[in-house]
Amino acid sequence: MNRIVRRFAELGSKQRSALIPYITAGDPLPEATVDVMHALVAAGADLIELGMPFSDPMADGPVIQHADERALRNKVGIADIFGWVREFREHDKITPIVLMGYLNPVVIHGSERFGCEAVAAGVDGVLIVDCPIEEDATLQPLRDAGLARILLVAPTTSEARLARAIEAAEGYLYYVAFAGITGAAKLSTASIAPCVAELRRRASVPVAVGFGIKDADGAKSVAACADGVVIGSALVAALAGSGTCEDVCRRAHEFLEPVRAGIAASKP
Repeated sequence: MNRIVRRFAELGSKQRSALIPYITAGDPLPEATVDVMHALVAAGADLIELGMPFSDPMADGPVIQHADERALRNKVGIADIFGWVREFREHDKITPIVLMGYLNPVVIHGSERFGCEAVAAGVDGVLIVDCPIEEDATLQPLRDAGLARILLVAPTTSEARLARAIEAAEGYLYYVAFAGITGAAKLSTASIAPCVAELRRRASVPVAVGFGIKDADGAKSVAACADGVVIGSALVAALAGSGTCEDVCRRAHEFLEPVRAGIAASKP
């Protein structure tokens, strides 16, 4: 059983939403990436989304754009990311890891090669932001290798495309809480709750919500209606500027621990 499926099943049995932090691989310190991943798990992360740095991250706001730029200046590439995942797996065999990013680096690396190397390293799923459902066959080699294809849907997704995404989704369905870029706004839970409820009714996979969740209060309100809570830009911003491995790990833990507590308090 895929680690993502297993983790959501465990959380479902406890009636608890998943905490899914996002960090950019290699930022702020490449040498601290694995330690930060472990710090996130220690602070309560249930899954980790690991961003693959890209030069033109069109869905991301300034915080993650700058994180990508810093990582690329440090020459962080796919091989580094796979190496960090392998190192993480030496001590953590169970926490699911999803690589999030854009299609260009995958194609350049070679889709079949990417899929095989990702699975061998211990990656569980991929979320490719700029590969729409109409081009899903492009990433079939990744599915064939054993990676779950996490799909995005949004308030603006047409019914026809939504139906296709619901049918094809693996691992979990990522609901973009508003039409915009990452980190752009603070979301209104009241406006998304009916949409999330409808997605959960129709989909055979859990529904996680991301974009606009900035703190424990936001995470708590989203967790009341969703199977998972993704928090990215606020965490990346909290880590920016760290000067040492110890500093970045401390910041990661201090940021995420109250978010975990907020999610835990969202349901009886």
